[in-house]
Amino acid sequence: MSDVTTAMVLAAGLGTRMRPLTLTRPKCLVTVNGKTLMDHMLDRLAGAGVQRVVVNVHAFADMLEAHLKTRRDVEIVISDERAQLMETGGGVRQALHLLGDAPFIVCNTDSIWEEPQGSAIKRLIDGYDASRMDCRLMLADMNACLGFDTPGDFTLSETGTIALRGGAASAPWAYTGVQIVRPDLIANEPVEPFSFKRIWERSIAAERLYGGTLDSFWMHVGDPSARDAAEARLTGRAP
Repeated sequence: MSDVTTAMVLAAGLGTRMRPLTLTRPKCLVTVNGKTLMDHMLDRLAGAGVQRVVVNVHAFADMLEAHLKTRRDVEIVISDERAQLMETGGGVRQALHLLGDAPFIVCNTDSIWEEPQGSAIKRLIDGYDASRMDCRLMLADMNACLGFDTPGDFTLSETGTIALRGGAASAPWAYTGVQIVRPDLIANEPVEPFSFKRIWERSIAAERLYGGTLDSFWMHVGDPSARDAAEARLTGRAP
């Protein structure tokens, strides 16, 4: 069990799949049920005890920074990617000096979930053991999600280790875009754009990539139709 109080929210993407909604705003400021995707995620982080959040910015950076200043419940620090998009791994590497020496959460903003059992991020933290785990990813059951258009991301062993789907036709678990990471995993990477998959593959080979199950319904809000479906579910209008 670990005490994780810092997070990074990846919010620098161009949001091309969310067009036309992202022609006038960053994807994380698209609203679902009257609340921006960014605030959905910040609420979940604050509810898990997170106190400090690093947010990377690129598209509509000034607009996003102005919105973030309205939050008073968590400390927010900006990692500026206006000059160059760094992708998921590179974004974390560039911001590493802002994240501290303890394990931290990394998350996307296109992820909303239900919490009938209390904070899912807190459960992910409670099950994290840095001595055995490089990363612990929050996974959703492929049979309890919407808006996710791939045949699954990971397999999950009885011991909690996970592996990428690879060449298999399908996998039972979807990555929700939320994980806990040890900073030393990234410290030796070059400061350049790269995918976090580079880190995962190394951890899988060492049998140190772990997963924790969400155990509730997950909504991947990646395009306008998924946004509409998520809003319908949250407002009780879903069939």
